Amino acid sequence: MEPSTQKLIHTFGALADLGQEIAGTGDFTEMVRTSMHLLLGTLALRRGAVVECSGPGPLRCVAVWGLGDQALRGFDIDNADMESFLGCEISESLVKNSSTIFLSRYRDKLANEGIELVVPMIVRGEVTGLVLLGGKASGEEFSNDDFETIRAMVRHIGVGIHTHRLLEQLAQRAEENRKLYEDLRAIYRDTVRAFAAAIDIKDKYTQGHSERVGRYSEIIAREMGWGEEEVEGIQIAGYLHDIGKLIVDRDIINAPYRIDAKNSSELNRHPNAGYEILAPIRHPYADIPFMAKHHHERLDGRGYPDGLTDQQIPMGAKIVSLADSFDAMTTDRPYKRRRSFEDVVVDLRENSGTQFDGKVVAAFARAMLKEVKGETKERRITKMLGKNYLEGEHVETLLMDLIADLSRQGAKAQSS
Repeated sequence: MEPSTQKLIHTFGALADLGQEIAGTGDFTEMVRTSMHLLLGTLALRRGAVVECSGPGPLRCVAVWGLGDQALRGFDIDNADMESFLGCEISESLVKNSSTIFLSRYRDKLANEGIELVVPMIVRGEVTGLVLLGGKASGEEFSNDDFETIRAMVRHIGVGIHTHRLLEQLAQRAEENRKLYEDLRAIYRDTVRAFAAAIDIKDKYTQGHSERVGRYSEIIAREMGWGEEEVEGIQIAGYLHDIGKLIVDRDIINAPYRIDAKNSSELNRHPNAGYEILAPIRHPYADIPFMAKHHHERLDGRGYPDGLTDQQIPMGAKIVSLADSFDAMTTDRPYKRRRSFEDVVVDLRENSGTQFDGKVVAAFARAMLKEVKGETKERRITKMLGKNYLEGEHVETLLMDLIADLSRQGAKAQSS
C-alpha cells in the first residue's frame, strides 16, 4: 500500500474516532483532551493546546500537552481582544473558510513556547476557541494535506465545544424554568391555603379544618401509591372542599346547636356552590371542582348533592370525604365533643362500604399505624390530632384489627 494511501486511511480512522469521542456524553474536559491527543497523534505533533472562548473574560485553556505550566499564561487575552490576538479581522472570509490556519501577531512569543500554528475554531460565525499547535516531531514542514487534516479535525473539536456550550445553556434555562415553575406552584399553594383560611374564618368552631382535611387527604393518597402530581392535587382539593360555604349564611354555619331541616338544606347547597366557584378556574389539577362537589356523596347513594353511588364517585372525592368526616369526628364542635379514638374506629368499620370506600379507610389506617409504630419520622397525623390521642397499645391493636377486617371485607366483595 502506498504511503499516501496509508496516511489517508489513518486520517479517516482518526476522524471517525474523533467524531465518536465528540458525540459521547462523557466529561467535557476529558472529551477535549482526548480530541486534542487524537489530533496530535494523527500528525505526530509534539505539543498543543485547546483554548475556549466562553464569553466576556479571559480565554480558558481546556487542554494542553507538551507545554510548560507557564507557556500560555503570558497570553492574558480577553475575548474582546480576539481580533488583535489573531492578527486579523474576524471577517466573512474567515468565517467562510472556517478553521483558517495562520501565524498570529504574537508569532515570536508563540514560537518561543514551541507553538507554530494558531487555528481558530469557528462555528456558526462565532469563534468558539483556538487550537495552538507545535511542530512535527520529525521536524518536517506541514504539507497541504496536513493543513486539510488539521482543518477537518479542528472543525470537529469546535463543533464539540459549541454543542457542549449549547447543552449547558439549555440545562441552565431548564433549571431556571424549573425554579420559576416551583415558585409558581408555591404561590399557587400559598394562595389556596389563604382561601382555605378565609373559608375557615367564617366558621369560628372549625378554624384549621380545611388545612387538616388537605393534609389528611395528601397522607391517604400517598399511602395509596398516588404520584406526586396527584398527591398535590388531592391536597389542594382538601384545602378547597368547603369553599362553597362562602355563600352560606354565617349564622347557619356558626349555630351552637344541631340545625333544623330548612337550615340543613341551605347548608347542603355548599358542594354545588363550591363547584360553581371552582369550575371556571384553570387549575393545574382538573378534578378539583368535582372533588369539592362530591365530597358529601356516599357509596350507598344516600349522599348529596347528586346521590351518586360507589363507581360514580371520583376516587379523589372519596378520599376528601373520609378526611373531612375524620376531622369532624376528632375535633370539638359546639354541639358535641370530639369522639374517642375507639368510637372513631367503630364508625369507620361500620360505615366502610356504605359511606366510605374500604380501600380508602384501609390506607388511612395503615398511615396511622405507621406513625403509632414509629415507622415514619414525621408524625403528621399525631400532631394534628394532638398529644396522647394515638398513644397506647390499644390504638395499635384497634388499627391492626380494622385493617384486617377491611381486608376480609374487600376479599369477600371481590369473590361475590
